[in-house]
Amino acid sequence: MTSMTHDGPQITGGVDTHDLTHHAAVIDPVGRHPADREFPATIRGYRNLLDWMRTHGTLVAAGVEGTGACGAELARVLTAAGVTVVDVDRPDRRTRRMKGKSDPIDAYAAATAVLSGRATGIPRSRDGVVEAVRVLRTARRSAVKARTQTMNQIRGLRVAAPAMLHEQVAGLERAALIRTLARLRPGDGLSRPPAATRAALRRLARRHQALDEEIAELDEEIGPLVRRAAPALLELFGVGPETAGQLPASAGDNPERMRSEGAFAHLAGVAPIPAPSGRTHRHRLNRGGGRAADNALHTIVLTRMRFNARTRAYVERRTKEGLNKKDIMRCLKRFVAREVHRALTSTPTEPITQTDLTPAA
Repeated sequence: MTSMTHDGPQITGGVDTHDLTHHAAVIDPVGRHPADREFPATIRGYRNLLDWMRTHGTLVAAGVEGTGACGAELARVLTAAGVTVVDVDRPDRRTRRMKGKSDPIDAYAAATAVLSGRATGIPRSRDGVVEAVRVLRTARRSAVKARTQTMNQIRGLRVAAPAMLHEQVAGLERAALIRTLARLRPGDGLSRPPAATRAALRRLARRHQALDEEIAELDEEIGPLVRRAAPALLELFGVGPETAGQLPASAGDNPERMRSEGAFAHLAGVAPIPAPSGRTHRHRLNRGGGRAADNALHTIVLTRMRFNARTRAYVERRTKEGLNKKDIMRCLKRFVAREVHRALTSTPTEPITQTDLTPAA
């Protein structure tokens, strides 16, 4: 087992991660580059990487690129060994044009970002029920996308189908349409377009049915996990199973890594930034952050604007004050982000109460 305490000078590590290999580097407290080395992206490789770093001194922290992708398992290994792991963004294009691009350069850049304090992000933990929700939702999202594509193909074929078939299914709702098409008998002679069309529509309808079953099974699996991961979140008005599954997945199993509700707003891409022009003083949304989390908050806001009396009253009041719908939704997103952050960081026994709507900047 790797020891957690080592003698020698303090060092900071940096890792440029890839699918098959990781390139590691260490720097000393004044930023000098003692060494760098490549390791295979395997369990043994991760342990060897950690041992190699610690041969150069006391490892204070390690900056890892791609902790949500290629560097996810390495981040788990380093964290389990007691190393502070910092999530480091990949260098932007301007920096790469100035300093070049190579694995050692990127590894040293990751270590330098941690040492300088420019990188401070705590990686999302991926060892709890929220991670289980995230991976299952990935499969569900793929199935929903495939089902939509299948339905679009059915509609396209149905429009150009022979008149007899077109009249047979005209006016049917989707469920009845799928059942009818799944029972079609194309007959012999697929070289004839009408028979080939019936065969294609039957296959597509049966694929649609299979995807319906897959999505229903996933919903049964995801539902209890979402209730376990975010019970307080489900109590909020306008939060359904879909949004309650996405928001914890965006925050991770360790939402406490977000230092404030403002940090969560930045994570979700709903933090307002000043956008004045002349005598006009206004804000706009920061388009950084996770688009999936922003979409979930957008869905909650739309639901409240339609069904929640207090929200409708707020919209009416802000409209009279001269705000357009886009700015009103920006304010509401920021408010909902505040509620969601409290729900994600509260204990399951802590009641969540919605405070009065207050005008946001």
